[in-house]
Amino acid sequence: MHKHNYIIRREASSDIQAIDQVTKAAFASAAYSSGTESFIIKSLRANDRLTISLVAEEEGLLIGHIAISPVLISSGGKGWFGLGPVSVIPSRQGSGIGSGLIRAAIDALRELQAAGCVVLGEPSYYGRFGFKTDARLRYLHAPAAYFQVQSFTGKIPEGTVEYDDSFNVTG
Repeated sequence: MHKHNYIIRREASSDIQAIDQVTKAAFASAAYSSGTESFIIKSLRANDRLTISLVAEEEGLLIGHIAISPVLISSGGKGWFGLGPVSVIPSRQGSGIGSGLIRAAIDALRELQAAGCVVLGEPSYYGRFGFKTDARLRYLHAPAAYFQVQSFTGKIPEGTVEYDDSFNVTG
């Protein structure tokens, strides 16, 4: 099997168009996609809510992207962020690039001394990175089993989570 070498780095302004293309391609045939993922990223960036934006690059081509943005917790818990969207070009999905991006994003959040991170996604996938469901922290717009949390401080606030308004864009 051919070993692929890619790097993960922070986005540069010259990456924005490629990030848009990677995101659209990654979600084009995803059954769970709203088709708005690229608009969400653009809106987060425009509203200065894209706290962490990492890309995976291989031989000068962008092959993946991950976005991290702040979330609000009804009880006032501070320092919590939402992971996603995570995008990998279709030809490279399942090759570990998404996992690499997620690990790098979690590391970057820890460097920022974030309190924790939430994700809406497949429990068996995100569980590998330390995410788990916790009844203390809820997201009312999806089944509870798909909303997972990871605390970096050992403390999980109680309340409901709201993602940035950018997640409500439609185009």
